[in-house]
Amino acid sequence: MAVYCTHCGAAVDERARFCPTCGNVLAPQIDAPLAVTPPPAPAAPVVSVARYGGFWIRFVAVVIDAVLLTAVLAPVYLVIFVGVLGAGHAVGMPWRGRHLVMWIAGRSLFFVAWWLYEALLWSSPRQATVGKMLLHLRVTDLQGNPVSFARATARHFSKYLSGFFFFIGYIMAAFTERHQALHDMIAGTLVRQD
Repeated sequence: MAVYCTHCGAAVDERARFCPTCGNVLAPQIDAPLAVTPPPAPAAPVVSVARYGGFWIRFVAVVIDAVLLTAVLAPVYLVIFVGVLGAGHAVGMPWRGRHLVMWIAGRSLFFVAWWLYEALLWSSPRQATVGKMLLHLRVTDLQGNPVSFARATARHFSKYLSGFFFFIGYIMAAFTERHQALHDMIAGTLVRQD
């Protein structure tokens, strides 16, 4: 017959007076019966359910990032604009040529700045751009670990594919199980909500 300590539930010898695990007095009197009940069931582990950022909250985060980045880049673009106008005028460049150089410089500046902004911040310890931080979102790999700069770069450039066909790649985030957009699936990332 199995006998258990009434205090800690450990199995004990039926002749023992003290529990070898916790030291509980098992039989203060010789005739006192020992507990013959099974030990208590171990407590169920606490499982945290991961929450993922859905389509609309991610959309708001991107809008915040775009406004912030545009506000920061506007003065830089203005300096480029004035510099190209002045230099183009000084060398006699036609207006169309100056306009083309300004367009290329502006687009290149925004392209590189947006890539570095996203990739550096996603791979940082905060794992989020400013917009995502404000909304308590972070970018992780499929196991919940931080992403590398290379994976963050792959995610950034995969976003162009997400927007290629009427933004269907972005809209996928509203319908997939873990709210992954196409670029998340390509880069092996998730957007978690804390």
